Amino acid sequence: MVQAGNTSLTPEQRRRYDLLLAGLDLLDQAIAVFDATPKLVTWNKAMLRLLDFPESMVRVGTPFEDFVRFNAERGEYGPGDIDTLVLERVASARAFQPHYIERARPNGKVLAVRGVPIPNLGFVTLWTDITEQRRYESVIQQQNAQLEARVQARTAELERANREVDQIAGALRQSEERLRLILDAIPALIAHVDAGQHYRFANRSYAEWFGLSKESIVGRSVEEVFGPDAYAAVSPYLDEAACGERVSYEYSRTNADGRTVHARSVVVPDVSVEGGFQGFFVLSIDITEQKANQAALIQAQKMEAVGQLTGGLAHDFNNLLTIIIGNLSALQGQLGPAQSAEHVDPAMQAARRGAELIRRLLTYSRKQPLEPTSVEVGALVHNMTHLLTRSLTEAVNVKLRLPAEPLFALVDPHQLENALLNLALNARDAMPEGGELTITVSERDLDTYVARLVEVPAGKYVQIDVSDSGTGIEPELLQRVFEPFFTTKPFGSGSGLGLSMVYGFVRQSGGNIRVVSTPGKGTSVRFVLPRSYAPDLAAAQAERVTAPTHISQGPVLLVEDEPDVRKIIRLQLTALGHVVIEAENGVEALPLLENIDDISLLVSDTIMPGGVGGRELAARARTLRPKLPILLITGYASTEEDEQSLSADIPVLRKPFDQAVLAAALNELDPPEETC
Repeated sequence: MVQAGNTSLTPEQRRRYDLLLAGLDLLDQAIAVFDATPKLVTWNKAMLRLLDFPESMVRVGTPFEDFVRFNAERGEYGPGDIDTLVLERVASARAFQPHYIERARPNGKVLAVRGVPIPNLGFVTLWTDITEQRRYESVIQQQNAQLEARVQARTAELERANREVDQIAGALRQSEERLRLILDAIPALIAHVDAGQHYRFANRSYAEWFGLSKESIVGRSVEEVFGPDAYAAVSPYLDEAACGERVSYEYSRTNADGRTVHARSVVVPDVSVEGGFQGFFVLSIDITEQKANQAALIQAQKMEAVGQLTGGLAHDFNNLLTIIIGNLSALQGQLGPAQSAEHVDPAMQAARRGAELIRRLLTYSRKQPLEPTSVEVGALVHNMTHLLTRSLTEAVNVKLRLPAEPLFALVDPHQLENALLNLALNARDAMPEGGELTITVSERDLDTYVARLVEVPAGKYVQIDVSDSGTGIEPELLQRVFEPFFTTKPFGSGSGLGLSMVYGFVRQSGGNIRVVSTPGKGTSVRFVLPRSYAPDLAAAQAERVTAPTHISQGPVLLVEDEPDVRKIIRLQLTALGHVVIEAENGVEALPLLENIDDISLLVSDTIMPGGVGGRELAARARTLRPKLPILLITGYASTEEDEQSLSADIPVLRKPFDQAVLAAALNELDPPEETC
């Protein structure tokens, strides 16, 4: 029953597309995909069944706000002002952040609502009916209470066994059989262990969690079932429970598939008046998914913290580097080649390395704007071979495994080259005696299950594997390799930003990355990037031959709140032949725009004190002089919202820059076209 079509699909693609839509309609979960507007793109039948939306409303292009308002008006969100309820939820959706909530509908149903953003495209919303699940959880809680009550009741029944043996035994057998049926049906891990730590009972969920059947687990010891490592972790708790104490704990183990799984357990001693300690009652819950969510949250919090730090520092450092690079560039022009090479050139190189370090920090924090394009990954890797060979020692043998057919990825090519170079240098350092570095490029299709595990949308990707035969990474260090400033190298041998930058770049590009390493055998870094189609070469060539329009002669209005930065830019503009009028902020610049008619160009910082920033100043200038060329400069890392808030004909030049870069930016300025 859906939803969006594409007349340009081939018959095979159409068949696969129809199969996909039919599969979505078979899901018990309701699913809806909204674009970035956000408007409805696709859905399945379960959406109508679970949410009771009118069929006339559920169509391609229906705004997300219409569904929210419909729900609010029929009381889905409880009491409150309708417009306020709608605005809150629309604002939350436009934030494009992953979220999960549970909502009780007026009809008594409980729905789990999960929103997952699709980078740069929109988001997917899933509704799951968890009414029965919540009811089962209530049953589990009640059963726990009944279980403890059963222990006490059983003790009392045993004391009266001489008088009512037959009657009690029959009732007990019937009760135990009913209890086993219930325990097998509930989603919890329940078992009974005797005083010798051998299993006497386990429900189906408990046995299957260890890869066993109910029948085969009975009689085995706890140590045999858990394995030596996990048993060593839980043994102290069992000893404590044997002394009559109720204990709870968490533990992990490696299952047959090699995955680490986690559980939270409660152990209740089985104690009778006559027989003393009899064993343990065990109730466990699988918390593997919860642990994964916690780890993802911690990683996201670390990235957010570093992002806030680097985003704030970038402005100040870029202003400082603008001053340094500008003065050094002017000094280079005044000194002879010999003097410049001895003193000024090294300082200029150091300043540019500082600018590169700021860009790497911003890439890690996902605040450095990327310039993604359709890149033939195999060709890019092949072209980097010469650079990699020069960067590595002769003892490192570089092997490439590239696809026979071109594979295109939507990615910033320069950042991809930097990422591969960082990984190659890390591999070199891990092979001090030499070894083999292998770079493999292949196509990868991620289905819904795998895509959910790696936190990317399902679809087609380009997979890149960078493997070495080096020393490897210890398991306790492997989980920290993406942390900023963390390094396994000796002090002074690395900044600890290499893998952090690669991680930030890959995630910002819509992909994901993981590291697999075995001490003594080497390390493999695998990451995936979204696939794309071959670029339109004709359009690119047409764009390249478009000649820039040079700005007309006349004074340039320079607006910059930092005096030293303003001085450097003024000197650069003067050297380029412009007359410069200066203003300290937007408030001071507005009267100049209003009263000096022959101003031919506005160059302004974006963030300034006084209440009128560069973007507002540019908007006011557009109103006063629609044809005035404008160039904004900034030391901050711009966001997508910042870019969208500007007109398409107002470029942004990022600090630090030298005179040549400024000249190139000015030559590319065109007067804006007049609109009706």
